[in-house]
Amino acid sequence: MIEINKKLVQNLINEQFPQWKDLVIEPVAKSGHDNRTFHLGSKMTVRLPSGKGYAAQVEKELTWLPYLQKHLTMTISSPIAKGYPSCGYPFSWSINKYIEGDTLTKQNINNLNEFADDLAKFLKEFQKIDTTNGPQAGLHNYYRGGYLAVYHNETIEALENLKTVLPTELLLKIWQRALNASVSDLNVWVHGDIAPGNLLVKNGKLAAVIDFGVLGVGDPSCDYAMAWTFFEEESRQRFLRKLDQGMIDRACGWALWKALITYNSDEAERAENAQYTINEIIKDEKKLG
Repeated sequence: MIEINKKLVQNLINEQFPQWKDLVIEPVAKSGHDNRTFHLGSKMTVRLPSGKGYAAQVEKELTWLPYLQKHLTMTISSPIAKGYPSCGYPFSWSINKYIEGDTLTKQNINNLNEFADDLAKFLKEFQKIDTTNGPQAGLHNYYRGGYLAVYHNETIEALENLKTVLPTELLLKIWQRALNASVSDLNVWVHGDIAPGNLLVKNGKLAAVIDFGVLGVGDPSCDYAMAWTFFEEESRQRFLRKLDQGMIDRACGWALWKALITYNSDEAERAENAQYTINEIIKDEKKLG
């Protein structure tokens, strides 16, 4: 992993954007895994891929986010400028407009059901945007928007490893149902990582959707996995209520896959979220009888 720190960012800004060299640079409170993000003054952020596998995301966001924003009522990430490899840093990087808001938690929203409605509304609007020449789901975005079967072997291995602590026969049944679910639409925009860390809240409501690094075109079911990773019974129903059953089954499959492979994570937050997700999936399944 490349060491990305304030000194590196300062050197890159000094060299490539000297007009901003006097602005204060500070790491954001919570950076993602794929990128390291720093405040640049009070109105911009600097975003640097953390490794080679994430480097292409910069170009994709620079190309597509301005186009997508024109068609959305919701605020999304907004690139301002492109940086180039230099100062020992080997990848392109970006400067983006700073968006006010706090990372989503259940404590900072006014109403979970209303939040579910607002997020579902954003996704429907997002999916209606024309996808001509858009990047088809594939290796570049870890198959978000592609077929769940890509992760079948990984899921089966995780189930085998967890058979002493989880009802793996039941979970296998749910996984198989997801694999066999009918596909209604494979040609819409897919964010690929709809999760609390990429949703900003202001005044108790959804204010922005950020981090489009795994953006692609394909089956949007993965964007609904949050039904089980975050929402609860009633809000989950609200979030999913306009989807067909095949989409819901595939979305559940995405949530299950991620939960299984992170169930024994060394990171407490990831492990806790995996347990929560599996509990919610099982709760839904038991209601089906």
